[in-house]
Amino acid sequence: FEGCKSLIQISIPSTINIIEDRVFSGCIKLTRIEIPSSVTKIGKNAFYGCSKLERISILSVTEIGERAFYKCSSLKQIIFYNVTAIGESTFEGCSSLTQIVIPNSVTEIKTKAFYGCSSLAQISFEIPSSVALIDEYAFEGCSRLTLVSIPSSVTEIRDSSFSGCTSLTRISIPSS
Repeated sequence: FEGCKSLIQISIPSTINIIEDRVFSGCIKLTRIEIPSSVTKIGKNAFYGCSKLERISILSVTEIGERAFYKCSSLKQIIFYNVTAIGESTFEGCSSLTQIVIPNSVTEIKTKAFYGCSSLAQISFEIPSSVALIDEYAFEGCSRLTLVSIPSSVTEIRDSSFSGCTSLTRISIPSS
């Protein structure tokens, strides 16, 4: 379905387990997709450039490939529960995203995961958090972000993780 420029809505049947690489990439009018609980993996670039996609609910997905939602500029809401890592550039350029809840299943937030999410104002971590790594440039350019509370599970914050977060006024890092 890559490049189907008139595709507006998709309902994926429960017989599907994997959304493969680039399968809906460039579907610029896609506004809604229903992903059944049978889906456990979303491939690289799966929804790359789906600029009208507004909401995504991925309840059983454990793996999201690199750039899966890259430049989904209308994406306002993401609901996910079982993901173990937020891959490189997964939500990069999702400029309408205002808040994100990182589920306690996530152990890594990889390079540029939320890079350029210029409307992102709130990041919350489910307690207890399992995030150990916030990789370089993970939240770079999130210019509306004002507060970050780093969970105690985080053992490494790499270079420029919060670079360009020009509204950031407070960071809370636990002592242990």
